[in-house]
Amino acid sequence: MHRTRPILIVCVISLATLVLSAACTGEEPEPEPSEPDAASVSYESAPCPNPIYGTTTDFDLPPEYTCGYLTVPEDRSDPGGPTIRIAVAVRPATDPNPKPDPIVFLSGGPGGSGIAEGPGVAKAWHPDRDVIFVDQRGALKSEPFLACPEVDEYMRSTEGMSWSDPATREQSAAVLTTCRDRLTADGWNLGMYNTTESTADLADLRVAMGIDEWNVYGVSYGSDFALQLLRDHPEGLRTVIVDAVVPPDVDVIETGWLAGNESASAIYDECAAQPECSAAFPAGIHEYVEVVNDLAANPRTVRVTDPRSGEEVDVVVDAYKLTYTVAFATLLGSIPKIPSLIHNLAVGDGSEAALEVLAGRFPPSFNSYGLQWGVLCSEMIGPGDLDVVQENGAIAWPGFPTAVTDLPAMFPWAFSDCAAWDVPAAPAQAAVAATSETPVLLTSGQFDATAPPSYALHASQTLPNSQQLVFAGVGHSASRWAPECFATVLAGFLDEPLAPVDQSCVDAITVPPFVVP
Repeated sequence: MHRTRPILIVCVISLATLVLSAACTGEEPEPEPSEPDAASVSYESAPCPNPIYGTTTDFDLPPEYTCGYLTVPEDRSDPGGPTIRIAVAVRPATDPNPKPDPIVFLSGGPGGSGIAEGPGVAKAWHPDRDVIFVDQRGALKSEPFLACPEVDEYMRSTEGMSWSDPATREQSAAVLTTCRDRLTADGWNLGMYNTTESTADLADLRVAMGIDEWNVYGVSYGSDFALQLLRDHPEGLRTVIVDAVVPPDVDVIETGWLAGNESASAIYDECAAQPECSAAFPAGIHEYVEVVNDLAANPRTVRVTDPRSGEEVDVVVDAYKLTYTVAFATLLGSIPKIPSLIHNLAVGDGSEAALEVLAGRFPPSFNSYGLQWGVLCSEMIGPGDLDVVQENGAIAWPGFPTAVTDLPAMFPWAFSDCAAWDVPAAPAQAAVAATSETPVLLTSGQFDATAPPSYALHASQTLPNSQQLVFAGVGHSASRWAPECFATVLAGFLDEPLAPVDQSCVDAITVPPFVVP
């Protein structure tokens, strides 16, 4: 057991930034804590933790992988207190002349699993370097795994509810409170599961594994993680690769509607450029606005066959849930269906949208809600301003009902959920842009609704040795949806980080045809 006792933290001091948390409430600050003792940080090899997910073998690591655990303090201001374990898996290089600097894979979420997700994404990467997959603190194969089966079950039930209904919001907060109380009663300090602590974990991991230099890849929230690592722990960073870029100084809660509009506008512009799509959906993005307004007044219950269970289920499609489903389709790779599913709501039975709602389910007992809400609540929602959310919603979508844009995009109950989760605000440093001379490669999908190309462009402004590439026709994560081309670009960048990358394969990508009736 690595949990020795429950801890109550009134004020947290970040060793990375030496900034007092905004959670402190007027008490006299305590002396700055010392660095954790070397004895409290260690790395040990261990058998790979197969099965990785549930009883399936689909995610199991092959026998050539090696694995281990990094042990660190849960709270670095209390180096003698409870410790936690960070799970690590290594795909060894198979090239006869391997490079000495490995690649580290940081997954998104927050709350995803690098060990479960990374090997599939990285399988096309050139085998001349080791690739290290990390499950961040609180994630799937790390200890503890801060899961919330209560939340998984509740989210499944909301398929048949309106997300705009205040009762749905209240139930969500109650479910989160139940999970939080359970995890806290188990002794976990939920205020310690955030990017500030995770970047310190990764800095410790490099030293503990005896690695002089490495290249850090982060996707989605993992890009935020990687850029905060570059800012706060630049030692040993040869290069940084960020995919589906979320800059630390962009509050995705406040800017979510702007990102969604950037994505939808790009999708409908490309639809207009395809004769068949333009003919099938001549109203373009205006049809989307009209359907959102109709659903705001008349939420629709659609009965469909669940593809997973074969059972008939009722799915409520309301205005807000549609905007979420359209944005989430850019993560799922369902982009070619978007104009069609919106048109189907306008003139048909709505079954296309209902099926896409079902496709967006999170797998149960996979996501770390402790890490997810630890990051979102302390770093984005806590300092976020609901008035700014609503102002940006009105700017991005002036034709949408305010009942829709009054809620944060993608996280409808974010503010009440975070009040229930109740973790301290992050240090102000967490929202500072990364400024560095380190070579950085930034990649984006043209249609990404949660990390659009404008986010990467913003991040590049303080990274003078950065290069930005936009992959046409791609949604969230170029490495996932254009794997061969991404691997080619990555290999060239790693070989010569300061030279312009060969982007000929990126230039050759064309937008796939949209689905038409």
